[in-house]
Amino acid sequence: MNNERDKKHEAELRKVRNVKQKDGVIMPAPVSRADLPDGYANLLSSLKKRIQQERIKTVLSANCAMVMLYWDIGASILKRQQTEGWGAKVIDRLSFDLKEAFPDMKGFSSRNLKYMRKFAESWRDRQLVQRTVAQIPWRSNLALLDKIKDLKQRLWYAQKTIENGWSRDVLSFQIETQLHKRLGKATSNFELALPPADSDMASQIFKDPYVFDLSVTFFRWQFYATFFSKYWSGYSNMGNTLPVNVQ
Repeated sequence: MNNERDKKHEAELRKVRNVKQKDGVIMPAPVSRADLPDGYANLLSSLKKRIQQERIKTVLSANCAMVMLYWDIGASILKRQQTEGWGAKVIDRLSFDLKEAFPDMKGFSSRNLKYMRKFAESWRDRQLVQRTVAQIPWRSNLALLDKIKDLKQRLWYAQKTIENGWSRDVLSFQIETQLHKRLGKATSNFELALPPADSDMASQIFKDPYVFDLSVTFFRWQFYATFFSKYWSGYSNMGNTLPVNVQ
C-alpha cells in the first residue's frame, strides 16, 4: 500500500514540476493532494454540487426566457394575422428583418416564426406557458405541438419530461408508444422541479445554440441594468424585462 501511495505522490509531483508557462508568466503550481487538509475533499465535493445546481438553474432561466419570447412573438404574429390578414410573405419579411437586426442570434427563420405562431395558438394562456412548457427546451415543445393535440396530454408529457430529464428524441418515443396510457390517466397537476443534472434534457439545453445566444444577451442586459441603476434612478427597472417589440 505504501509503495502504491508513494507512486501516486511521485506522479503528482511530476505534474507540478511540469507546470506550463503562459505568455511568459509562470502559473502557480497546485498543491499536491497528499498535502491538502482533511476537509478539502468534502469542501470540493459540496462546491461542485452547488456550482452544478446553479449552472442548471441559470441555463433553465435562459431557456424559459427564450420560450416566453417565442410565445410573445408568436402571439404578435397571430394577432396581426387575425386583424390585418398577414400572410406568409409578411412572415418571410419579418424573418429577414429580425435576422438582419440580430445577426448573432439564431431562431428567426421563417419556419421557426411559423412555429412560434402555432405555439401561441396552441397555448392561449401565457401564465400557463410560463409555469409549464417554458421549463422544457424549444425542440421538445415542437415535438409536443407536432404529436399531441390534447392540452392535458401535452401538460402531462411536459411534466414527465422535466421529472425524467428526457431529450426530444426520448420524449417523441414516449409519445409514440403512448406512455400516458401505459401509466394511467393523464393528470393536469404540474409540479415544477429541476431535471437531473446528468439527464439528456439538461445536456440538450446546455448545447442549444438558441438558448446560448439569448442567455448571453439576457445576462449582458442584466449587467448593464445593475450598473446603471446605481447611478441613474430611471434605469432601476431596466433589467426586469427583455424588450420585445414586433410591429
